[in-house]
Amino acid sequence: MTKQAKTKKKPSLITWRLYVVVSLIILVFIGIASRAAFLQVVDSEKLRYQGDLRSKRTIVSQSHRGNIVDRHGTALAVSVPVEVVWAEPNVIHKKNGLADKRRWEALAGVLDRPVEKLLKAVADPKRRFVYLKRQVSPAQADYIKQLKIPGIYLKPSSRRYYPTGEVTSHIVGFTNIDDEGQNGIEKTYDDWLTGAPIKRKVRRARDGMVVERLNTVEEGENANDVMTSIDQRIQAIAYKELKTATEKYNATSGSLIVLDVKTGEILAMANTPSYNPNNRRSMLPYRMRNRSITDMFEPGSTIKPLAAMMALDYGKYELDSEIDTKGSYRLGANTVRDPRNYGKINIATIIAKSSNVGVSKMALSVPKEQLLTSYYNLGFGSRTNVTLPGESAGVLSDRSRWSDFEIATLSFGYGLAVTPLQLARAYSVIANEGRLNPISILKLENPPEAEQVIEPRIANAMLQMMEGVTKAGGTAVKARIGGYRVAGKTGTARKATAGGYGEDYVVSFAGIAPIDNPRLVTIVIINEPKGDKYYGGDVAAPVFAKVTTGALQLMNVAPSKTVELPVNIAAVSHGQGAVVGGVHEQ
Repeated sequence: MTKQAKTKKKPSLITWRLYVVVSLIILVFIGIASRAAFLQVVDSEKLRYQGDLRSKRTIVSQSHRGNIVDRHGTALAVSVPVEVVWAEPNVIHKKNGLADKRRWEALAGVLDRPVEKLLKAVADPKRRFVYLKRQVSPAQADYIKQLKIPGIYLKPSSRRYYPTGEVTSHIVGFTNIDDEGQNGIEKTYDDWLTGAPIKRKVRRARDGMVVERLNTVEEGENANDVMTSIDQRIQAIAYKELKTATEKYNATSGSLIVLDVKTGEILAMANTPSYNPNNRRSMLPYRMRNRSITDMFEPGSTIKPLAAMMALDYGKYELDSEIDTKGSYRLGANTVRDPRNYGKINIATIIAKSSNVGVSKMALSVPKEQLLTSYYNLGFGSRTNVTLPGESAGVLSDRSRWSDFEIATLSFGYGLAVTPLQLARAYSVIANEGRLNPISILKLENPPEAEQVIEPRIANAMLQMMEGVTKAGGTAVKARIGGYRVAGKTGTARKATAGGYGEDYVVSFAGIAPIDNPRLVTIVIINEPKGDKYYGGDVAAPVFAKVTTGALQLMNVAPSKTVELPVNIAAVSHGQGAVVGGVHEQ
């Protein structure tokens, strides 16, 4: 058999395949390059925008709310750090965060919420955000962290805290859960206390970490503090004594104001009942009212020194004049009466004995228009503009026709209504040599410009006469202060009802101390005291004495020099009150 020789074949190049492969590679690169060019040139803005949506964020840096302090820097309202507890329900469901019920029961316990409500809040797996509790303490936040429930997060925040509680609540006010002022100084100066947040653009990675700080959108503005005119030491004494008195006499409410004579600054403003702004459950409407500026009352006999001063300034009477009171004074169909016939007495005795007849005759010696203008000049019928919300203007009718009896009632405190702060402002005129200062709840750097509304000679004389009220035979012996000469006037006025006056009283005492160098005006109002004692000299005057004594000592006011009373008080016995057309008054 013949063996055939094998032929070796050389591999041949298949050209068309090579061309196909090369062409495909070139087309791929052309496509990639075209796409890259399209993305970089044509569609770049859209892609950049979409990328920014995923990575760019605006961070808002909230500054803590400013503090509210008293005139010495004692904190009345501060911001304390807290945490916000929030949840991401979709993450909770995705990571099976509801599996361990014991952790949720522990979370419900620390948040003081029923566990059923917590579970209901996160029941929807599509939700991405829900608040569980807005304000928890750092200790509670640490406990929540240790629970390690997936989808539960914490965020730093702040909460308002009021160290003095109910003592200054009507002045300071409070904020809501969003840290917005709702009452008092917190509301009036909300913008000043809040400031403006700083807003910055940053770029975040997928894990939330900031990888690039881009720019500042808004510079923001730091929060500011507010320094009030309040002296917290005096405020604490005022609130304690007022609360004690209202509880002792089972009164409906009470107000007390201590005013700096020289500057018009409010050193204390207390009210009862009060509330604790740290405990929202105690914040009932009737407790939250700042009665010192919202509630009006007929001032009764506390108005008499002011009416007599007007008569001395504009009427026919002089400082040494004597008036025949005769026990009663007929004015048309009405009669003004005193509790007894004091006879012919001087003006100092009229004030000391609280003679309705005497002060009525003095007021009627002044032209009606001038008397009303003088009342307006003292601040009655207009707001003090103290920059606290809810202030009332009082009531002083502006009508063309007044009967003589109506003018007479104005002179002993009926027919008009004032707030405690208005009465304090009017008494500061007597203490400040006839000058009327604007009222301030903020500490002043410099004394304000005062308006001269009464001749200094007359204001000083009235101040000396009012000392007789606190002397033996006066209506307010219990207002006397050891070591200091004081002046004042009591008020015991029936409250108006439908068709006349009822059996409830508003009792008051308005005082100035010390006489030789007046520093303080203190007004005490007790509304509807119960029991046998319901006169201003018994109920309100002792409160004045205790509060003013403490205030003078805290302010290091030197005791008065021993000086005899410079005016003569007639030696006549004093009854408990006067009857004015059926109205009981002292």
